[in-house]
Amino acid sequence: MPRAADKQSIPSEIPSRPHLTVIENVAPQQQGSEAQEKQFLLRGTLAYRRASIALFLSGFATFSLLYCVQPLMPIFASDFGISPAASSLSLSLSTGLLAFAIFCAAAVSESFRRRSLMFASLLGAALCTIACALVPSWHALLVIRALEGLLLGGVPAVAMAYLSEEMDPRGLGAAMGLYIAGNAFGGMAGRVVTGTLAEFFSWRIALGTLGAIGLAAAIGFFLLLPASRNFTPRKGFNARFHLGAWAGHIRSPALPFLFAIGFLAMGTFVTVYNYIGFRLVEAPYNLNQTELGLIFTVYIFGIAASWIAGLLGDRFGHFVVLPAGIALSAIGVALTLSASLPLIILGIVLLTSGFFVAHSVASALVGRLAKGTKGHASSLYLLSYYIGSSVAGSVGGYFWGADGWNAVVIFTLTLLAVGMVAALAAARLSRR
Repeated sequence: MPRAADKQSIPSEIPSRPHLTVIENVAPQQQGSEAQEKQFLLRGTLAYRRASIALFLSGFATFSLLYCVQPLMPIFASDFGISPAASSLSLSLSTGLLAFAIFCAAAVSESFRRRSLMFASLLGAALCTIACALVPSWHALLVIRALEGLLLGGVPAVAMAYLSEEMDPRGLGAAMGLYIAGNAFGGMAGRVVTGTLAEFFSWRIALGTLGAIGLAAAIGFFLLLPASRNFTPRKGFNARFHLGAWAGHIRSPALPFLFAIGFLAMGTFVTVYNYIGFRLVEAPYNLNQTELGLIFTVYIFGIAASWIAGLLGDRFGHFVVLPAGIALSAIGVALTLSASLPLIILGIVLLTSGFFVAHSVASALVGRLAKGTKGHASSLYLLSYYIGSSVAGSVGGYFWGADGWNAVVIFTLTLLAVGMVAALAAARLSRR
């Protein structure tokens, strides 16, 4: 960050925009030439708050629309006469194509305006959810859910790039934390709302209602988000440029370690959530499906943790908060070894909080450390993030089958230990 003495006053042609600051970045070789100007959204201004709320809505819509089918899988199996494994395709197809689409979105997004691309993605995904409520056949539902995953890929990477490009770096952590909080709230709401509505009405009404909520969130997002000021779309598609951008971020000293943290933290989180239910339905706990569903409400702690982590990262340093989030997750995982149900639930709360702290801070660091083409850097982080969800979440099943919950805990604590090493290595390399 330049010093206060390096700041220039706002040019006279934009006096009506007090929420913007012009920051001068002058490289040594540029001395004597015209300074490069960037107009950032400053924390505490109306524009900053509008952008933060808009990105919160985008995160909410993305994850509520993505995960809304998870509590409906048993109903799908009954209504369509399919197996439980087949019913899981309603989610796995969406998440699988989402991971692919996020990676491609970085390249595509360089040719489109940020706000328009994200709005089109959210609007299309909301309409797909409404269409799922109306389809007559299972295969038609799967096709629409696959399309929805592709459409949603246009949001996460682009949203992270927008934040890192437009927000004043001193307020980036708080804004990123609020965006991640929207992800957490959406993931919780998508599961809880559809499950509740399906129980009292039908799964079609549940999906139709959530689709309408997603539609409203998309419109609110578009109306609130300020247009990009530090990004200009590129004309045409240059494959060499995109491959070079990805390769440049991979060669960066610290960024690959942050990508690894996304893989390891998300892999731990999903593994615990995938298999804790198998443990709690058995004796001596014997929880029913409704009681298991209430576990998702601990996402509320993730919402608070994401926002607080952003504020703490801006104040004390992101590389201070990042390992603290990983350590908190490890403590939570270790607590689940207890035979006491309250302690197990406390462990899940700590794991959830620590995960969202680590994810929020790592996301902000990717935006801060990436040199140009920030959308490409975000796509690499999110690709690792979702691969971690898929790969580690599946591998954890082998540990569960081998030695039950003890083996799952050993597996996830190993992932977090590697994540801690990666966080410390990233901090050391970034200081260079």
